[in-house]
Amino acid sequence: MLTVTEMLRREGVVGRFIEFCGPGLSKLSLADRATIANMAPEYGATCGFFPVDEETLRYLRMTGRSEELIALVESYCKEQGLFRTDETPDPVFNKLLELDLSTVEPSVAGPRRPQDRVPLYDLKRSFWNAMRTVFNREVRVEETPGHGYIRWLSESGHPIEEEWAPSTSRHNLYKGYQINVQLEDGREVQLTHGSVVIAAITSCTNTSNPSVMIAAGLLAKKAVERGLTVPPYVKTSLAPGSRVVTEYYKQAGLMSSLEALGFNVVGYGCTTCIGNSGPVADPIALAVKEHNLVVSAVLSGNRNFEGRINPVVRANYLASPPMVVAFAIAGTVDVDLKHEPLGIDKDGKPVYLAEIWPSAEEIQEVINNAITPELFKKQYGNVYTGNEQWNNIPVAEGDLYAWDPSSTYIQNPPYFVGMTREAPELRPITGARVLALLGDSITTDHISPAGSIPKDSPAGRYLIEHGVDPKDFNSYGARRGNHEVMMRGTFANIRLRNLLAPGTEGGVTIHLPSGEQMWIYDAAMRYAQEQVPLIVLAGKEYGTGSSRDWAAKGSFLLGVRAVIAQSFERIHRSNLIGMGVLPLEFMGDDSWEELGLTGREVYTIEGMEHLAPRQMLTVRARQEDGDEIVFNVRARIDSRGELEYYRHGGILQYVLRQLADRR
Repeated sequence: MLTVTEMLRREGVVGRFIEFCGPGLSKLSLADRATIANMAPEYGATCGFFPVDEETLRYLRMTGRSEELIALVESYCKEQGLFRTDETPDPVFNKLLELDLSTVEPSVAGPRRPQDRVPLYDLKRSFWNAMRTVFNREVRVEETPGHGYIRWLSESGHPIEEEWAPSTSRHNLYKGYQINVQLEDGREVQLTHGSVVIAAITSCTNTSNPSVMIAAGLLAKKAVERGLTVPPYVKTSLAPGSRVVTEYYKQAGLMSSLEALGFNVVGYGCTTCIGNSGPVADPIALAVKEHNLVVSAVLSGNRNFEGRINPVVRANYLASPPMVVAFAIAGTVDVDLKHEPLGIDKDGKPVYLAEIWPSAEEIQEVINNAITPELFKKQYGNVYTGNEQWNNIPVAEGDLYAWDPSSTYIQNPPYFVGMTREAPELRPITGARVLALLGDSITTDHISPAGSIPKDSPAGRYLIEHGVDPKDFNSYGARRGNHEVMMRGTFANIRLRNLLAPGTEGGVTIHLPSGEQMWIYDAAMRYAQEQVPLIVLAGKEYGTGSSRDWAAKGSFLLGVRAVIAQSFERIHRSNLIGMGVLPLEFMGDDSWEELGLTGREVYTIEGMEHLAPRQMLTVRARQEDGDEIVFNVRARIDSRGELEYYRHGGILQYVLRQLADRR
């Protein structure tokens, strides 16, 4: 999964349809294929898909589908020429990329992008390099022998070509930064750079993959048998993608081992992967902040963008479920899992990952014995009736929803305020100010509200003003039905670097022309009172990551009317248009840096009156001294349909007017 993501992101497949083909498909389970396909937002494609073959039919049988349905699928696909076998010739594509599956090696990805793959056995060196290049930390390292580590430290982190014998202990590169922390239960732990404070088996796709989930359970079982434990500073959690997983863990006798290591079921589907890990223990959070430590999280999700997982954690690594268990035991990403032990067993002997890693035969044996069609039929047969608590919630009657003005969870959004019966004429955007001046790879996680709500943030202040205690804030995801909370959380990511306010991190900006530094939300509301439209300037790959509809909704509600970037991710570009925000692309090698823009200018975007798909428009940026920088941009409205949505002010207004026309 990570190798494919790295490969396709390097190729540049934004807006492409990716079909996988070739004889190697016969070696991939359907769950593995689904996991790769689900990574499409991470490698930037519109979608990734696999052909139907015998593995598809096998999966349908395993999950309890009827033989009639399976026969229909097989017949239809064969009649349509859609059924693949090893003898089927590859389709003709615009471009064909090849991956030799024999070259795929165990990997993780991080510390803050899913395409930044790191070979598992290179993680120790990679994290040390990241400390210098990503986190800007020049760390002191004890000059003691350590299996060649000092060689690559002295050579600026370059790989070394040598082999060495396993070590009986881990070489702690950051021992000089180690601090003692007393937990609330009285236990004392040691933290330093690289310490794993969150280890989460999470994400609805990866945790529905039987092979990796069974592997995690078997690794946990072998670890427990050897007497290994998880350090108490590691917050562990297990969030399967389906109740079926819980059932086959019980059938296989693996649940008790996972629970012994702290991997208790906390829910199903999206938890830590969407920033819902909950807080780390207060003493740990305080120590990390006071000592400026770069601690880590390891999770089995798809996305590890900065600021997404937890406010305390800066280094986030994606890994398979069994590797999450392994890193939880190790308690750090500063570990060479090829040569250094995971831990020490009950007899005082070092335990290496290779010793407890389950074989393919062991995994398959458990799958054959524990996973049956009956499990799926039982769990999905009562999906609408099985939860009494949910079914007993009182439901209001009536055709229209009764808005509760006192609710802090659901409010009537202002998308249609000021909407006219007919779509208005398009006009130039004049007198606009820059709300945020951003660099490359701004993700939807930088833009959209996600995770916990800080009490000193605009959203936190709003909730406190409305009588909500900070302990009851819940998350942005839980309050996504209240635009007042969500718009206050837009561009509020704690790792956002708005270059309009240099030296800051988080959702702050400079209001112009006053020059006052304030929260982005507060500045946006002040601009709204002044009737000043807003734009965002950005670099390459604006809006990477998942669709995150609030990244577009929040931008619109803050008053952003256009985003000018060097390039856009397909999903977010479409979402911006759907909310009536105009995506504009710099021409050629232009960028805000190349053009000498500072974000303090006043902007006019001309040529809107006769807007057409991919039309070139003129932007005039009047500087503070009165001089103008004039440049061209391309409207990234790529079709007539998108133009219609934009002309109406967004897809919601378009649909409402279409419905009105039919009456």
